[in-house]
Amino acid sequence: MVGAISILLEISVIMSKVAQRQKFIRYWQEYTGKDEIDLIEVAALAEKMGWEAPPPVSPLERLAKQFKEAARQDIRHDRKTGRAYRGFHAVPNKTADGQLVFSYIDIDNPRTKPQSFRKACVMRREQSVGDMYQLFLDQTHWNETRPADQQVEVLPADLGFDIELRLAADDDKPEAA
Repeated sequence: MVGAISILLEISVIMSKVAQRQKFIRYWQEYTGKDEIDLIEVAALAEKMGWEAPPPVSPLERLAKQFKEAARQDIRHDRKTGRAYRGFHAVPNKTADGQLVFSYIDIDNPRTKPQSFRKACVMRREQSVGDMYQLFLDQTHWNETRPADQQVEVLPADLGFDIELRLAADDDKPEAA
């Protein structure tokens, strides 16, 4: 029970920091009168007003981030169809203390386990579902708070047709050698 309380307190502190930052972003908008938010400018004003910047990342963390970006940008092409695919996929795992960490798999490596790739696919799909859900909420809110002449079309969440169109466009391209 004591452990659960300390976790709740820690979450509360994190959430209050996030809420403080969100409030400061709104303050920055009022202070500058700008409608589009430049977060570098927000951070500069916050630092000027006494907010403490987080410690810099270590050279090893920066290098790891560069490798992560390289892995995410590794686009390969199927030899039969010529279609592009991502070679590396992030796989979520938990450490012994319950912290979420990511490792990467190479989907062309024959030793890569199917369950690892499935885990990566489920995570990517959940991100897409989360994005579509939030987009629906955002669009609905926009339309409910605007007059009819300012409303936007609520975009369909079913992306099957869009995917079919892109596949058909790929079929129009010459095959890979």
